[in-house]
Amino acid sequence: MGNIINEIGKWIAAADAFLWGPVLLTLLLGTHVFYTIRLLGIQRYIGTAFKLVIKRDQSLNGNVSPFAALAVALASTIGTGNVVGVATAIALGGPGAVFWCMMTGIFGMATKYAESLLAVKYRQVDAQGEVHGGPMYTIQNGLHCRWLAIAFSVAAAIAVIGTGDLVQSNAIAVVVKDTFGVPNWLCGLLLAVMIGLVVIGGLQNIARFCTAMVPLMAFVYLAGSFALLYINRAFLGDTVLLIVKSAFSRQAATGGIAGYGIMLAARYGIARGLFSNEAGMGSEPIVAATAKTRNAVRQGLVSYTGTFCTIIICALTGLIIVSSALACNQTSFSNNTLLTQEAFTRIPYVGNYLLCFVILAFASTTIIGWFYYGEQCVRFLCAKTAFVLGYKILFVLMVFLGSVGSLSIVWDFADLANGFMVLPNIISLIFLHKVVVGETQKYLWSHNLDAIDK
Repeated sequence: MGNIINEIGKWIAAADAFLWGPVLLTLLLGTHVFYTIRLLGIQRYIGTAFKLVIKRDQSLNGNVSPFAALAVALASTIGTGNVVGVATAIALGGPGAVFWCMMTGIFGMATKYAESLLAVKYRQVDAQGEVHGGPMYTIQNGLHCRWLAIAFSVAAAIAVIGTGDLVQSNAIAVVVKDTFGVPNWLCGLLLAVMIGLVVIGGLQNIARFCTAMVPLMAFVYLAGSFALLYINRAFLGDTVLLIVKSAFSRQAATGGIAGYGIMLAARYGIARGLFSNEAGMGSEPIVAATAKTRNAVRQGLVSYTGTFCTIIICALTGLIIVSSALACNQTSFSNNTLLTQEAFTRIPYVGNYLLCFVILAFASTTIIGWFYYGEQCVRFLCAKTAFVLGYKILFVLMVFLGSVGSLSIVWDFADLANGFMVLPNIISLIFLHKVVVGETQKYLWSHNLDAIDK
């Protein structure tokens, strides 16, 4: 059995390396840059976007408030991609991967704005009055291409199992075992039961859980990160210099502290950047479409604040890992499973427990947020109760299986599934860019953000 798993792992890794080659990386980053230019630097409205986060449009169509939709989105994006994912990127691509991870996020804000705007514009209301949306509806109603919408839904439903399920439960099981000695299988079983109880209540229950947890977990992680930056303050200048230099290093991967090369740094930085902020993946627009909002532009702005938040968290993670390595005279970043843990041990007495709470909170909320994405994609494919119930059972089962699986295989599978999810979404973004620009002109550039879209 072990040999079979290893062989499967090799095939997945090979397919992952091929898919996440120059073509997809260029397409993804190119879309980010294209929308940044086409929307005249939409990132400059970040202040306006944060003001909209706290405003409510309760009398309008939608399932949840803009803040609740953002909370669910943040629950899915602020996960192990911001902690373990950044550590993995550094281990595989060197310190320079942190730079590319951040660049992906900064330019990706424009893409996140565009895909969320389109999701609201092309959303649908079912017979029960529930609002549904996301790239599958954007593709179907905007591009009028049913088969591509189906392709996205299938890829997304699979990606949810990898990105939002297996990776997260694996991270929880590893850190809980290292911290408290709890067996992986027991942790996975308890986690599966908890997730099952939360998701039974549907979007409203999920939104309440995420609205309560996201601010708390973000505060705890920021407090721990700033404590580490203070402890490592003497090495911060060298840390920033090393990250920037490594991002543009031509040296081939040799295992040394700066010997990774620009292609590896870019590949893993961009791939993990996508994993952490999901810009261009098409996942967050699924919940953004359910928000009660006056017009699509408002929710597009609200949604891209989530990407901004992940940039900050990824940057902090990269800084504390690299600065801790320099402080300890570490000459290699190859031990990816322990990089973040080793950094947090520098906080006296409570470091390990703090990281354990952070990963448990980040990953569990991510699992719950991604469940909603998967459920909506499955409903788009087939709304029959038995079909949706079967997917729910499979999802909860995978929570348990992810906790006892191999980390490297799980991450490669997640990257592969993400790549297949990106392609249909990017196609819709490219072909519908005039719609995005038109809506932006109508509401944002003409100072009509309070106008209600009829």
